[in-house]
Amino acid sequence: MAASASSSAAFSIHAVLFASLVCAAFLFGPGEAGAAHRVVDPEWHPATATWYGSANGDGSDGGACGYGTLVDVVPMKARVGAVSPVLFKGGEGCGACYKVRCLDASICSRRAVTVIVTDECPGGVCSGGRTHFDLSGAAFGRLAVAGAGGQLRNRGEISVVFRRTACKYRGKNIAFHVNEGSTSFWLSLLVEFEDGDGDIGSMQLKQANSAQWRDMQHIWGATWSLTPGPLVGPFSVRLTTLTTKQTLTAQDVIPKNWTPKGTYTSRLNFA
Repeated sequence: MAASASSSAAFSIHAVLFASLVCAAFLFGPGEAGAAHRVVDPEWHPATATWYGSANGDGSDGGACGYGTLVDVVPMKARVGAVSPVLFKGGEGCGACYKVRCLDASICSRRAVTVIVTDECPGGVCSGGRTHFDLSGAAFGRLAVAGAGGQLRNRGEISVVFRRTACKYRGKNIAFHVNEGSTSFWLSLLVEFEDGDGDIGSMQLKQANSAQWRDMQHIWGATWSLTPGPLVGPFSVRLTTLTTKQTLTAQDVIPKNWTPKGTYTSRLNFA
């Protein structure tokens, strides 16, 4: 009897696991389950860091990724940073998350700070192929031990180590912001709150009553567009991450009566 009960329990566990994998496949496509964890880099790499904006501020107002006022509110607030071109990747690095830690044991905390790429630092200390983080004043100060944030900021440029980490926007699903100026002949989208990779390698859009997925073009930052029209909603959006090539499809996420400057939230995010 004990052996029979054990076998039955094992079968039930395997059945639940199989069902979970099937559900993941329907939502995300082949190979996507657990995508958020595969982007993590276990190795620390050398870099340099500075800070900008006010001493305890959020950094940029918007920035080169196009996130606008999102950088001023939670969950991005005080976690934003500009990066040199080697990490910005012409805008395709927007949304990626990194852990950054400074090295001077006399002043630096052993705890790493997680920052989100929202801006580009194109010149000066960021030029010449250097790997550099220009952090918000608040994020830079958190690299220090308690009470020493101001002292660390006074040093200006410091040596740090960094590694890639999965983005985690707790309680958030991926959202699509329709940029100002969009029409039925030119649709421009900004992706928000992408867990896991955080970055975007490609995007496709499908119109109402159509089976055709049309490739969108990367314009700048985290902004993608599609022309020509007329384009008829509701729109489904399929995005593929740059780093691990994971794909997510949000069916009919943008309604027929969409408006420029509107934000439309999906029911999905990367696990």
